[in-house]
Amino acid sequence: MSGTVDGQSLREISRQLADGSLRAVALCEATQVRHEPSLNAYKSWAPAYARRQAEAADAAFSAGIHLGALQGIPTSVKDLYGVAGLPIFAGSPRELPAAWRREGPVVRSLHGQLAVVTGKTHTVEFAYGGLGTSMHWPVPWNPGDRTVHRAPGGSSSGAGVSLVEGTALLAFGSDTGGSVRIPASFTGTVGLKTTWGRWSQDGIVPLSPSLDTPGILTRNVDDAAFAFEALEGETVPDVESLANLRVGIAESFFFDQTSPGVAERVDEAIGALEAAGASLGPLALPGCAELFDLYHRGGIVAPELFRFLTCDLPEWLPTLDPRVRARLEAGSALPASEYLQRKARYAALGAAAVEALAKVDVLVAPTVPITPPPIADLADDATYARLNMLALRNTCVVSFLGLCALTLPIGSDAAGMPVGLQLIGPPRSEARLLALGRVFERLFAARAIWEPPTHFS
Repeated sequence: MSGTVDGQSLREISRQLADGSLRAVALCEATQVRHEPSLNAYKSWAPAYARRQAEAADAAFSAGIHLGALQGIPTSVKDLYGVAGLPIFAGSPRELPAAWRREGPVVRSLHGQLAVVTGKTHTVEFAYGGLGTSMHWPVPWNPGDRTVHRAPGGSSSGAGVSLVEGTALLAFGSDTGGSVRIPASFTGTVGLKTTWGRWSQDGIVPLSPSLDTPGILTRNVDDAAFAFEALEGETVPDVESLANLRVGIAESFFFDQTSPGVAERVDEAIGALEAAGASLGPLALPGCAELFDLYHRGGIVAPELFRFLTCDLPEWLPTLDPRVRARLEAGSALPASEYLQRKARYAALGAAAVEALAKVDVLVAPTVPITPPPIADLADDATYARLNMLALRNTCVVSFLGLCALTLPIGSDAAGMPVGLQLIGPPRSEARLLALGRVFERLFAARAIWEPPTHFS
């Protein structure tokens, strides 16, 4: 995008749009020229659709009408969300019925603020996968490695890619077991997993209604805070100092089987926090190994997806990606009594997790323990299954405990790929996590650990 917006925050760009020093159409054009079809971020790339929205945003600005902070901001949307005027596939090989184009509250808020929807980004079929792969459509290319085709992270597989290529300044995904945080970590962007129920799931194709949460990806933490404020109306506070901040360090469960360079980057980030005055100490979340073992057996996600497909989209069952089908079948025959017992266990462990988190201001852990694997390495089903579950491990247990989380980049691993630090907090602590993430990001930049790029593509 042009130098007028490179290196500027969403706050600055929004101010320029509002005062007329930047036109939404010019911003739209500047982002569109950065589209790289070879990266394959989008299932439905919609430049004409986006331009019409940019023209409407400019017309409103010219008339003195300001409908929200996201007015004129190029925004990509995961192809699970209904968007009027755009098709929806949900990662499947054919378009879903027209009823699924109906917009829910999240997309209505975007359109109500005259944000500019750039298109629908790729997703794993029905959002059931952590690496971002698909047998139906070309897999988005992780821009962190321009030589080797590596996994972009899933299930919001095109969301982070759209940010890095520069076609979007804000990306919407969904997160059930990590589907916002994994692609954000894999692509060196920021991802916010909201508390279940905080943002409506209506108008979004479900995976697991008990766990699904809309979420956002951005280029840096302040952009995430800005978007959160625009959507939520809650102000993200400023944190000036880390002195006396109580930081919990996650237990070894989160550090097991890390790829070379991942734990090292996390240790460096933790060291920087301590040097800045934070008080560090170990903190264990209850039942992580138990929760992860349940997930291996389908948890509650597989039976909920099975119910949805058999009731709402039975004609889509025969064409399921075999890897999605294998995971689905693992939980499809779960007895109702066991399903209810699992939900009760999740709730009990979640309450214990909230009690444990009361001892600290934030809990930190690696977001994803592994480097983004080359797509070629995933051809073997057993390798795929192992790495998919490993990619999901550190994020899924946070979801099952009912917590919210933020991931931000903290450098590169031994393969030169991004590493994410996951900030974990109790339900509805998103504003606090964003405030801490913002000051952490400034600290990491000052100590040359990680600095958000002035531009991506």
